[in-house]
Amino acid sequence: MTSFESAIAEGARIEPRDAMPEDYRATLIRQIAQHAHSEIIGMQPEGAWITRAPSLRRKAILLAKVQDEAGHGLYLYAAAETLGVARSELYDALLTGRQKYSSIFNYPTLTWADVGTIGWLVDGAAIVNQVPLCRCSYGPYARGMVRICKEESFHQRQGFESLLALSNGTPGQHAMAQDAVNRWWWPSLMMFGPPDTDSPHSARSTAWGIKRFSNDTLRQRFVDMVVPQAEVLGLSLPDPDLRFDEGRGSWDFGPVDFTELREVVAGNGPCNAERLAHRRAAEDDGAWVREAARVHAAKQVRRGAA
Repeated sequence: MTSFESAIAEGARIEPRDAMPEDYRATLIRQIAQHAHSEIIGMQPEGAWITRAPSLRRKAILLAKVQDEAGHGLYLYAAAETLGVARSELYDALLTGRQKYSSIFNYPTLTWADVGTIGWLVDGAAIVNQVPLCRCSYGPYARGMVRICKEESFHQRQGFESLLALSNGTPGQHAMAQDAVNRWWWPSLMMFGPPDTDSPHSARSTAWGIKRFSNDTLRQRFVDMVVPQAEVLGLSLPDPDLRFDEGRGSWDFGPVDFTELREVVAGNGPCNAERLAHRRAAEDDGAWVREAARVHAAKQVRRGAA
């Protein structure tokens, strides 16, 4: 048994200078990069509402949340760099479509209620997905996830509070909140990935301690968490098959349309082209800032050497 295998068997952390199989390294780069890309692209759907927030308080909260997402992307790109890949390489892979990001961010935010629904459902799903990553076998990823999960927990509570205010507001506000939940419910369930039988990376990631629970297990945890919260909100979930199973102690739910998930992942979602076009434009528009920073850094080095 190699030192890597022994560490995995004992539940120990793998650190950047430890020996590791190339497949383990490649799997981590793929997963961490996709996670980082998701945080960066995920700023767009809610960022579009910063100038249209209904109050100064809501604007300040949303600004802080979008800023947090940028920070999460930074932590994750830094974690990926410890595996020997350059951040510029990962970013180029995103912009050219060679690496993916979470399918959930390819849906439009049509009303202010979408912002609260993203906080409640999307960030809630992210918490269920990501808390187990705090015990991931790769040290830098696990440590980064601790802070990310704490901040995502705040985002989820903020979204819940926003939806609660809308649900208890005017009939029009309640209807707007319900419409947003109707549109985001099924895409939120898709966030956990394909069913276990169709998940190509799960078995190996689980064996290596990167993944702790299966897609279907996490999806079920999410449903069990959200159903009672929806009752508190006074909003219904758009699933006629939703019912509590006394024997299992969990909620049964209807079939997820994984065909839609595959289409969105393939680049055919409502906002795929728009999201990447926006990101590419931001990259081009910021080129002069990056060049100025490089020139200034070089000047500082020369002054220090003089």
